Amino acid sequence: MLTKLAILDRTSVPVAAKGLDAYTHRGRAIANNIANVSTPGYRRIEVSFEDQLKQALDKELNLSGTRTNGNHLFLGRPELEHVKSEGYRSNDPTNPGELNNVDIDIEMAKLAENEIAFNFATAFIKDREGAIGEAIKGSRE
Repeated sequence: MLTKLAILDRTSVPVAAKGLDAYTHRGRAIANNIANVSTPGYRRIEVSFEDQLKQALDKELNLSGTRTNGNHLFLGRPELEHVKSEGYRSNDPTNPGELNNVDIDIEMAKLAENEIAFNFATAFIKDREGAIGEAIKGSRE
């Protein structure tokens, strides 16, 4: 018999959980950017995630390969468990400031957008967990 956790793994909950990890990472990066808005030469941090997730969920990506060495790149559609958010220093010249490339208004907007995404993913996971729990119990209305 499948446990509640094993059943959750067969739903979209793992995708939302990956999102929570990415939104947490992005929130830290944005907070770091805001904290360094007045630091001369600071380069803002961006977090990439959505493109990797899109590739992992793309059922039409049929290219595949075998890794013979742990240092080799993955080929084809990545498995969901290999999808991770990645932080990088932005060299975006469209956002130059007097001291650095941090624009406080843009960072605050990104922070709000990230918070909305985080809250949605959290609510989604709670909802799915609750619905599956009720289904396992055989709840009657």
